[in-house]
Amino acid sequence: MNPKIKRRKNMEKRNESGNETATRKLIVFNMISLDGLFAGTKGELDWHNVDEEFNEFAIAQLHSVDLLLFGRITYQLMANYWQTTGAVTDDPIVAGLMNSKPKIVFSKTLKNAEWNNTKLVKDNIDEEILKLKGQTGKDIIILGSGSIVSALAKKGLIDEYRIMINPVILGAGNPLFNQTGRLNLELINTKVFRSGNILLYYKPGKQ
Repeated sequence: MNPKIKRRKNMEKRNESGNETATRKLIVFNMISLDGLFAGTKGELDWHNVDEEFNEFAIAQLHSVDLLLFGRITYQLMANYWQTTGAVTDDPIVAGLMNSKPKIVFSKTLKNAEWNNTKLVKDNIDEEILKLKGQTGKDIIILGSGSIVSALAKKGLIDEYRIMINPVILGAGNPLFNQTGRLNLELINTKVFRSGNILLYYKPGKQ
């Protein structure tokens, strides 16, 4: 077993006396098309099927975590949108949470991260994830960030996958999971939205 993964599993143990700290879960949330794509060929996200019900879900999900993780591309898209006057006006609660929550962006090319409450991490992503999961607090969530998701999934560092299938077929674009190899997952919950979206909750299965 990879020593990093072994150490993570040891950290997850908690005895009755409370001497060891239970780790936070690392959750992935992504919206995908019916044909398994999370962005169009040019990174388009205009096909996302969102409404008031989705907005209520998004607010509840953000309240359940206290740290947001991003790769560079998703970080820049989110930062450029949620800080705008239009975003604050249209979605004040979500915008407030996105702008105020602690955030980490993983990137070797960014020189700085100017979005409020954001830390830039350039190297040793695995070690940073293990350190964060060993701290007390609410769960951690990755939004978007396909390359980071694939890398962490391959190394067994993701504890829960929340995949929302949108009722659309893109035909071409970027797959969510790329070069991960085979991953066996166990379905633990589902939620059907009135819009036609279906949210699937998975945890890693036996590999």
